[in-house]
Amino acid sequence: MRRVVVTGLGAITPLGVGIRHTWKRLIAGHSGIVSVADFEPQKRWRDLTSTVAGIVPKSGPGENRWRPNDWLTVSDQRRMSTFTQYAMAAAEMALEDAAWKPNKREDLESTGVCLGSGIGNLDELYNTSVAYERDGYKKVSPLFVPKILINLAAGHIAMRYGFQGPNHAVTTACTTGAHSIGDASRFIAFGDADVMVAGGSESCIHPLAFAGFGRSRSLSTAFNHDPPSSCRPFDTQRDGFVIAEGAAVVVLEELEHAKSRGARIYAELKGYGCSGDAHHMTAPREDGSGAYLSMKRALKHAGIKPRQVDYINAHATSTSVGDIAEALAIRSLMVGEEGHVNEGQISVSSTKGSIGHLLGASGAIEAIFAILAIVENILPPTLNLTEPNVEPKFNFVPLKAQKKKINVALSNSFGFGGTNATLVFSQLE
Repeated sequence: MRRVVVTGLGAITPLGVGIRHTWKRLIAGHSGIVSVADFEPQKRWRDLTSTVAGIVPKSGPGENRWRPNDWLTVSDQRRMSTFTQYAMAAAEMALEDAAWKPNKREDLESTGVCLGSGIGNLDELYNTSVAYERDGYKKVSPLFVPKILINLAAGHIAMRYGFQGPNHAVTTACTTGAHSIGDASRFIAFGDADVMVAGGSESCIHPLAFAGFGRSRSLSTAFNHDPPSSCRPFDTQRDGFVIAEGAAVVVLEELEHAKSRGARIYAELKGYGCSGDAHHMTAPREDGSGAYLSMKRALKHAGIKPRQVDYINAHATSTSVGDIAEALAIRSLMVGEEGHVNEGQISVSSTKGSIGHLLGASGAIEAIFAILAIVENILPPTLNLTEPNVEPKFNFVPLKAQKKKINVALSNSFGFGGTNATLVFSQLE
């Protein structure tokens, strides 16, 4: 089986535009969670129980703000929904970082794209539905369908660069980003491509999304007055997740291909595991057995023992049931299988405390955080964790980043419908 490495990173997050800027702020303990009512007319948010979100910074001075004109022509902006625009920019960053600018036919044919979204373009669906109901057929834009299709983000990236390898779009709710990266790695491992652009993108900061998740009692509501405190993974005061937007993209490459062109290699993608809870539409199994299977299969694929894992970037969204289930799954894997491992030696953190839950992009950005943890030997912190109330007593890296030698890192992602994925990254041997 061919080995797969990471050679490029790109991201747009609530902490800013660019992965280096995002990472620096993450490690410094900054938060990108704000009040949506500060950005849009209050009437759009009336009656909603949650008004906090991780929003990509768009106004004010500085290089790390989102300005579409920096990345796209006016014509492209008209044809692309916001989640696609974010994906285009993050892909450009990752390809630039990887120094991969192919123009030979064989290189273009061996480069593909695997990028998806969980919800995609809710704004277009809502606005067009209202316009059609009010004014009829002629108010429906010819761009309506292309702007709502999840696979058009991957399609636009391929069209811009001429990539003719696999063109694939995953949409598995909050597991989308992780599945995209994992599936892309298999395209390379099985010889369908030498290089893959992979990740996830999301932008659904819309009252309808807040209403839907709110009605299912999934969102944080207790900290509308203090947005940075609202996402509290593993903490006793957690009361739901915080919707966020952004995009994250990695360039994956076959190891010998990367070496032959002298590419910088961040880490190796050693393992990828998937599972299904087969349990409930929105809630995981209480014992975390689905998450456990995902992690176990990923480590088996990687040929790595649980005791060799130095860091786990948890999916932990700050929901009461979900955080407990994942913690129990991690204990089953790391302590139950190894027996002699002390819980306090297991390092687990959730970066959602800083950026919120990027839904379909969360697995991709958290994979990048796991990669950078290996590169820089730093455990990113779990913000707002002042009083853990899950049974396992791991090192949850509360409040502040910690230095640690990291050779192997796991990144977990779980989605509605009980779909789970785990990625295993390691230093290149």
